[in-house]
Amino acid sequence: MTSRTYKAAGVDIDAGNALVDAIKPLAKATARPGAAAGLGGFGALFDLKAAGFRDPILVAATDGVGTKLKLAIESGKHDTVGIDLVAMCVNDLVVQGAEPLFFLDYYATGQLDVPAGKAIVGGIATGCRRAGCALVGGETAEMPGMYTRGDYDLAGFAVGAIERGKGLDGSGVQEGDVILGLASNGLHSNGFSLVRKVVADLGLPLDGPAPFEAGSSLGSALLAPTRIYVGPCLAAVRAGTVNALAHITGGGLPENLPRVLPEGLGADLDASAWPLPPVFGWLLRQGGVPADDLLRTFNCGIGMAVVVPPEAETRATALFGANGETIYRIGRVVRRPADAPRVSVANLEAAWRA
Repeated sequence: MTSRTYKAAGVDIDAGNALVDAIKPLAKATARPGAAAGLGGFGALFDLKAAGFRDPILVAATDGVGTKLKLAIESGKHDTVGIDLVAMCVNDLVVQGAEPLFFLDYYATGQLDVPAGKAIVGGIATGCRRAGCALVGGETAEMPGMYTRGDYDLAGFAVGAIERGKGLDGSGVQEGDVILGLASNGLHSNGFSLVRKVVADLGLPLDGPAPFEAGSSLGSALLAPTRIYVGPCLAAVRAGTVNALAHITGGGLPENLPRVLPEGLGADLDASAWPLPPVFGWLLRQGGVPADDLLRTFNCGIGMAVVVPPEAETRATALFGANGETIYRIGRVVRRPADAPRVSVANLEAAWRA
């Protein structure tokens, strides 16, 4: 009778154990009050009282990295997509005024590559440190037959908390409020199916020079990790200068800003108020992406929108600047009929085609 082992079927338990051993120090480095950030148990504990909360409401978010992972796999560069994974989750928490507390990841692959896995989880740990949350656990799934050799997928799960009655829900937004934009760090983690099509149609190698960023390969430039806005946004919320925050992800400004605006209100934006980063100019001009499609697919240079009362604009701008953010005054909240688009953008073609 033929002997059949789990390893021969494509699952290497020893490699999985080696990866866990390799990432334990990475997780430990993310420890914060309330969490020990240890790996290996069946579940993770978090002490909200030790984290300083008195009457907390929990807030949860989950997300992935999308087809940006294909570029990481094809480039052999795995150390930044973990940052993207954390950013996509914790930026969604902070727009509700929540402080990220802990994070778990799901890493699935066809065949476990310990160095690649360590690089991926290393990026997750880096993202957690930037967000101030603990990496308390996760799951590594080796699934031959489900994924081809070298392929992998990532999902992330973040939990945060706010004191009861202190959250942001957009209800405080009023006509005349100022809309500020925090600069993005490139493409972040949305629209990569379109980006990959442009790269393929133009026949550009990922290890060749980036046509929009001198001194960088195309692969490295496209893989610039999503900016994490947690620290500056929490500081602004706690200072009482913010009425609403909107994380600008898939759908861009037209789809994400209305999520934090009360019924009957919309936004008038001016595309000439902020510079279009070079990667988006490349997609527009060399990639053939129409300006309106660019606006609805990508962040176009604004990774977080901040709605503030007019009297708080100067203070909020100074606070974000002191916390390392580049900030632009991009528009205003206006009265908008129910049958009209919630967001209008002036000077789109004129500013971006210049």
